[in-house]
Amino acid sequence: MMNLDKLKHTNSNNFFLMAGPCAIEGEDIALRIAERIVEITDKLQIPYIFKGSFKKANRSRVDSFTGIGDEKALKILEKVSQTFDVPTVTDIHESKDAAMAAAYVDVLQIPAFLCRQTDLLIAAAQTGKYVNVKKGQFLSAGSMKFAVDKIKDAGNNNVILTDRGNTFGYQDLIVDFRGIPEMRSFDVPVVMDCTHSLQQPNQTSGVTGGKPALIETIAKAAIAVGADGLFIETHPDPKNAKSDGANMLQLDLLEDLLKKLIRIREAII
Repeated sequence: MMNLDKLKHTNSNNFFLMAGPCAIEGEDIALRIAERIVEITDKLQIPYIFKGSFKKANRSRVDSFTGIGDEKALKILEKVSQTFDVPTVTDIHESKDAAMAAAYVDVLQIPAFLCRQTDLLIAAAQTGKYVNVKKGQFLSAGSMKFAVDKIKDAGNNNVILTDRGNTFGYQDLIVDFRGIPEMRSFDVPVVMDCTHSLQQPNQTSGVTGGKPALIETIAKAAIAVGADGLFIETHPDPKNAKSDGANMLQLDLLEDLLKKLIRIREAII
């Protein structure tokens, strides 16, 4: 298990969970989502990291929601951490974002499209924070060893890898579950992104689609093949979420899903 301050229930033998809204939309909604997930994960003894992007830079359309302001969103992430005593994770997109975000959160996340950006990986590594690198949709699992090496060579051994599927044609993704044990062989925790792996990108509308009905399928398979953690974006009202609503999990479905996954985990350890 990761050596991460504020990470609870690390002796439970459960998988860990990164979950929260796609983007920080405001303080009230972030606190409401965090409160519910903390309640669930405390009851189920699941180590939990709150997820929220302070900025969404990789958008299809120029009129898509990108954020409420960098510092404002980062302060909300900090408030979530202080209020519920949980670690937090957020995406960064440019090298200059690393030090700024690291002042507020515990884990820096590298988006899949940017996983080969050496300067970005090194900037994240140099903060000393955990770095969660999402596997590019265009890369094999084995190729992610080079991302791990870049971070470790920069003096930071706190690396996490997250699979989020592979490009399958122009408008779909497919998950190759062989990649989870392969990436675990790099001696880092491996996470399955159960929501982004169900995206349907590059829609003609410029708004990404998704298949949220299959979140449970992806999550069950990931736990069955040994994933250390799960990444799930969730929202009380996905249809009105400002980002990635088409592939998010309805918040009131989370507890039952996690109970099923715990039973699978218990069966394989």
